Parts: sequence; structure tokens; C-alpha cells
Amino acid sequence: MQIPPTIDAVQSTLADTGYVCGRALATVVFLSLKLGRPLFLEGEAGVGKTEIAKALAQALGRRLIRLQCYEGLDVSSAVYEWNFPAQMIAIRTAEAAGGADRQALKTELFSREYLVERPLLQAMRPDENGAPILLIDELDRTDEPFEAFLLEALSDFQVTIPELGTIKAPEPPIVILTSNRTREVHDALKRRCLYHWVDYPDFDREIEILQTREPEASETLSREIVAFVQKLRTEDLFKKPGVAETIDWAKCLLALDVIDLSPEVISDTLGAILKYQDDIQKIQGSEAKRLLDEARASLAPA
Repeated sequence: MQIPPTIDAVQSTLADTGYVCGRALATVVFLSLKLGRPLFLEGEAGVGKTEIAKALAQALGRRLIRLQCYEGLDVSSAVYEWNFPAQMIAIRTAEAAGGADRQALKTELFSREYLVERPLLQAMRPDENGAPILLIDELDRTDEPFEAFLLEALSDFQVTIPELGTIKAPEPPIVILTSNRTREVHDALKRRCLYHWVDYPDFDREIEILQTREPEASETLSREIVAFVQKLRTEDLFKKPGVAETIDWAKCLLALDVIDLSPEVISDTLGAILKYQDDIQKIQGSEAKRLLDEARASLAPA
């Protein structure tokens, strides 16, 4: 599929995959696609940053290549490495056969046959369906040396392998970087990208998301779920629930055939929306009832 020609087309295309987004996010996605600029998305965990890359790949019929970042990530894990076990087998086979040409063997060992391609190199390969979506997820988990390398790679969309030379993408991939902001990403990298802060959705947007993802939930239950989760986000919690947790909780409640919320049901299922024991203990019992009462009061007609 071709790049959507307008912002409205981006919104509707994403909506067709089940991803509901506001106009501001649709605008920056449209500009990223139109200008060929990487898109840098920051926000709390669970607000839909990773999902937008998945939705784009599905909508455009492109391959999704994901580089999951972590502390200590290096070039061999992100770009390429050599298949050392296979190289050793080839060396031993050549030695057993006798009379091996050392230079020919060296050339063979460092050919593409023994090259293990990692996400960044995979994203630079041509694809018949068009440039792939390269998702660099949770960039804030890496360190500054890797950021510096990534800055160079995203500038030219090429990597150099000493034994094979420089490999350049015939068509730059569509790059989406995400960060949960556990640390600040360097300004030099941000300047290469279009930036958007993905916030928690407002009540109406979250209802729309929930009804799109879990249409079996009744309107009454959906409204109670979203109102309660939005009240939870105003509490002093170690980890506030994201939209992903809202959807997970709705799935759990539907599996239990819950028609409407009660303090008891909330206490029994808090593990679907809160992921730390201290947070769960804080909300159980009377606190769950208080928040449910406040949530229902916010739903009452003025």
C-alpha cells in the first residue's frame, strides 16, 4: 500500500487496524512518512508507542523489524555478527580435506553465507513490498555510545562491515523510535527525528480505543472501566496503568462475565492493571470502593 496522502487518511488507515489516534499524532506520523524522517515517540509505558509501529506495518503491508533495546546493547546485537560455530566447522572441514587455500578459505569464511544479520542491517535490505518499518523500541534503556552509533546509522542509512564493505539501504526504512523516558536521550539524536509526546488519552478517546479493541464489552462496563482507570492515574502510584492495562483488565472482566464493577471484583482483578504489590495494597479494600464511587460520580449526568 502507498503512503496515505493526507492526515485524515493516516487516521482512517490506522483505525482500520484497530489503532485509534488523535489528530496531533496522526499529523506527525503523516509528516514522518511524507518527509522520510525518523519518528521519535516518548511517553509512559503502555500508552501505545510500540503499537503504532505494528499498526503502520499492518496498514501499509510492510515488514516490521523490531530492535528491542536494553542496557549493554552493542553493534553485534543490533547490526550484524559472524556465525562463529559455522565458521569453525568450515575450518575443520577444510583442514581435514587437506591442501586448503588459506586466502580462499578466509574469503569464504567472511562472505554473506556466514553473516548473521541483526535488525539494523535487515532494515537496510531491499524488500519487494517497500521499505520496512524499523522499530527501535525503548531507546532509553541503551547507553550513550550506542546512541552515537545510531545517530550515524540513521543519518546515512548505511553500515560498514570491514570484511564486506559498506551496505547502504536502496530505500530508507520507516523508522520509529520509542522511549519511556527513564533517562534523557541526547539532543543530537532527537534533532534527526520528528518528535511527539504520547500522553494518556482523555476519557472519550480511551472509550473509543476500548470499544474498538474489546467490542464485546457493554457500553456501561466500558465507561466504568475507563472512569476507574482514569481515577487510578490521579493516585500516587509507583506505576500508573496505561491503555494496554485498560484493555487487559477489560479482557479479564469479560472472561469472568462481569456486568458491572464492584469493590470485590476490583480487588480480585487488580493484578491486571497494577503491576507492583505496594500499589495493589494501596488500592485494595476501602480505597477501591472510594475510587469506584468517584468514578461513578464522574459518569453521572450533570
